[in-house]
Amino acid sequence: MGPGDSSGPAIETPVRDGASGVSVFGQRPRAVVWDVGHVLYDWDPRYLYARLIPDAGKLEWFLANVVTKAWHYQHDAGRPFAETSAELIAHYPEFAELIAAYGPRWLETIPGPIPGTHALVEELAAAGVPQYGITNFSGEFWDSFRPTAPLFDHFRDVVVSGHERLVKPAPEIYALARQRFGLADGEAIFIDDNAANVAGAIAAGWHAHRFADAGTLREVLRGHGFPV
Repeated sequence: MGPGDSSGPAIETPVRDGASGVSVFGQRPRAVVWDVGHVLYDWDPRYLYARLIPDAGKLEWFLANVVTKAWHYQHDAGRPFAETSAELIAHYPEFAELIAAYGPRWLETIPGPIPGTHALVEELAAAGVPQYGITNFSGEFWDSFRPTAPLFDHFRDVVVSGHERLVKPAPEIYALARQRFGLADGEAIFIDDNAANVAGAIAAGWHAHRFADAGTLREVLRGHGFPV
């Protein structure tokens, strides 16, 4: 999953008329496009390795120098774990067993949902609102994760960066999503915790909201006219 960035100001397309949902795009969005990591599900390699490395100091060193988030993001871009793990083990052979555990135990890096957002997905689904996803996510890890997450049964489509070898905030991934989802300028609101990804969606022609918490998001969705 891609990096979250909680620093800096909130970024979103402002609603001019909260009652009508008319915005800077001149129309109310009809669909919601979700990010996954840190918006719908929590994620961090720490959740796995805290179980495998009981010493706090050794855990911090390992996460800062060996299985880092920067190393993980290669998978979001489409590199297979067999390839990246072999390279990393060559650099750190003393940690071969810990590195090798990352692939088969990857689901343990996701402890559960982000509070409140699953309820919003369910409410939007009940109201018949089209929902989609764009996620920076390893293709092979997504394929193991998706069967454990029935929440995505409510989604009409999800663009997964690892499958497409395109990552947010590259303009090409939004262009692909617009084409696959059939959503033109102003027809969707995109929700992501990363400022660059939100800016990318706005540049692509959609409304967007930088996620902080489900309560704030609920008010934003209401302001755009969604029944939540």
